[in-house]
Amino acid sequence: MIVENTQTQMRKGILEYCILSIIAKGETYASDIIAELKKAQLLVVEGTLYPLLTRLKNNGLLTYNWVESTSGPPRKYYILADEGKKVLEQLDKTWTELEFAVHTAIGNRNKPDEPEANNEKNQPEI
Repeated sequence: MIVENTQTQMRKGILEYCILSIIAKGETYASDIIAELKKAQLLVVEGTLYPLLTRLKNNGLLTYNWVESTSGPPRKYYILADEGKKVLEQLDKTWTELEFAVHTAIGNRNKPDEPEANNEKNQPEI
């Protein structure tokens, strides 16, 4: 269906931005990223997240540290690399521009046309 495809493409389009934003807050474990995305109602499974994290790392946007765990194997914590910080700044700017464009384009969709509404209210009673 067209709606579902469009919704999927919209979510995919902002997923990397959201992941970089979450990691920018500080060293982050993958399950914490998933929890943050779920809290934001962007449901992502590990099978989607790990390849994306690998691609971001391979592109020089992320680094990681291995941290020993008392309850299992070492954990990989992701950190935003300097290049990732630069990309995130650019994406912040792009998001602001897109947000403005979308709000401007759809902003008056559900409102009556202002001049007509004002004309009706300003009509003298007969």
